[in-house]
This record gives sequence, structure tokens and C-alpha cells, in this order.
Amino acid sequence: MHEMSLAEGIRSIVLDQARSHGFTRVTVLRLEIGSFAGVEKPALEFAFDVVMRGSPAQGARLEMIDLPGRAMCYDCLKPVEIDDRLAPCPLCGGGRLLPEGGDEMRIRDMEVL
Repeated sequence: MHEMSLAEGIRSIVLDQARSHGFTRVTVLRLEIGSFAGVEKPALEFAFDVVMRGSPAQGARLEMIDLPGRAMCYDCLKPVEIDDRLAPCPLCGGGRLLPEGGDEMRIRDMEVL
């Protein structure tokens, strides 16, 4: 379950930011997760709750924001949103798409005390 290592990475960032900015508690942490990131959200929620124990983010609400998959269509030369990496272009039906986004996961922001 790689969600546990993702949660550990989030904890590391929270601890670094708490030291840098002097906050003691995170009440809300918002993550942006691309549709191609391969993250199982229920598993990440569970891992987040477990890994954040004893940290400033213990008990914090985790909000996950879905980001769409994005690609450039080489047939119509337009950027498009896609649901699947192998999907055809939703504008022209072309099959020559280069994925350009949707595999990211990042902390958007935190509400802290």
C-alpha cells in the first residue's frame, strides 16, 4: 500500500513547515490529486489518520481535491481533459494524445493554529 508512504511524506512536509513557520496544529490539510496519480483515496485517508498521530496534523481534516487528466491532441492541436490515458480526444475523436497532467499530488494548503 503506497498510500502509507504518501502519508509519511505528507507528515514530513507538515513537520518541516511547522518548524519553519511556528505553528503547532493543523486543522485542515487540502491535497490536490490528479486522476492518473493512482491514489486510493480511502486507503490514503486511513494512512493519514494513522501516520499523523503525534504530529501537528493529528486529528486534522483531510480534504482531497480531484484534478482532471489533461492531454494535448496532436490531431486538433488543442489541450483537452480526459478520463482515461487511452481515451480518444473528446473534441475531435483523434487518438494521438500526449498526456500532460493528472498524475500529480500536492498539498494545496493547510489551515493552521
